[in-house]
Amino acid sequence: MAVYTEVSDEALEGFLADYDLGKVLSLKGIAGGVENTNYLLRTDRNLFILTLYEKRVEEADLPFFIGLMDHLASRGFACPLPIRNRHGQALGRLESRPAAIISFLEGMEISHPTPDTCRMAGQTMAQLHKTAQGFDIQRTNALAPTGWPALVDSAVEQADSVEPGMAHLIVSELAFAQENWPIDIPSGVIHADLFRDNVFFLDGELSGVIDFYFACNDFLAYDLAIGINAWCFDDDLGFDAARCSALIEGYSSVRELTRQEIELLPVLARGAALRFLLTRVNDWLNVPPGALVIPHDPKDFSARLRFFKGTTPATFGLS
Repeated sequence: MAVYTEVSDEALEGFLADYDLGKVLSLKGIAGGVENTNYLLRTDRNLFILTLYEKRVEEADLPFFIGLMDHLASRGFACPLPIRNRHGQALGRLESRPAAIISFLEGMEISHPTPDTCRMAGQTMAQLHKTAQGFDIQRTNALAPTGWPALVDSAVEQADSVEPGMAHLIVSELAFAQENWPIDIPSGVIHADLFRDNVFFLDGELSGVIDFYFACNDFLAYDLAIGINAWCFDDDLGFDAARCSALIEGYSSVRELTRQEIELLPVLARGAALRFLLTRVNDWLNVPPGALVIPHDPKDFSARLRFFKGTTPATFGLS
C-alpha cells in the first residue's frame, strides 16, 4: 500500500455520496506497499480501506480482484469484503482513477515469524487455493516469466548502480527460467503476493489475508515458492529451514504436493526471487517525485536468488 494520489475533501465528499457509510471522521494515507494509493477511512460507523488503483493494475482486471474477494468471503475465507454503493457497484472513480472501498480487517502483521506462524500461513494459502476453486473469472499472470524480459530490459542498464553484479544476475537468471520453467503442473487461482504484510494475526491466530491485486491463475506451487521467499528468511537474509519446513507442512496438511511439484520447487523458488527482484529494482529506480511510498530494497531479493541457485528439494525438507 502507498499514496501516489492526493484526494481532496470535495472529491471525497462526492465519491462517498453514493455510499451509506456514515459520517467521515478521518482519512489518512497508508505509506506501506508500492502498488496502489491507499487510505484508512474512518467513519462514525466503522473503519474502511479506500483504494485508488494505479501503476501495474489494469482497470480491466478489477472485476477479477473484486469478484475473487467476494467469492472467498462468501465461502468463509477471512479476507476483506468489497463495499457496494447504493447502486450495487463496488467500483467507482475518484480523482480520475478507479477506486473501491473494502472492509477493514482486524489484526497485525508478524514482524518475526516463528515456525508456528509459518505453519498457519501455509495452511491458509492452501485453504485459499481450495476455496477459490469454482471462481469463474480468469486472469493471466502479467508477472509470469513471459512478462520478465520487459522488466529486465527496463532495469538492466542501471541495475549495477543498485548492486554490483546485479545486471549479470538478472540476465542469466532470466535465461535459466526460460529454459527450465514448468509447463504442466497443478494450476488455479493464487494470491501471488502472500508476504508477511498481507497476512494478519490476532491473539496468536491468523485473522485474515489482504491485498489480492496480484492474484491470478498460475501454478499453485509457485504461490508456495513465493511464500518461501516471503516467510523463510531472517533479518540478516539467512534461510530459516525450520520456518520453511513448517510453511510446507502447513500447506501440505490442506493440499498435498505432487511429486512433480516437489521436484520443481527449487526452480519455482528461484523464479519467484527473480520476479520480485525485477519489480523491486524497477520500483527502486523509478519512485515518482512527491509520492508517499517506501520502495523495498531489491538487494533483499538478489540475496535470496543467489541462495536458491544452489538448492534441491532437500533444502526445503522434502525428499
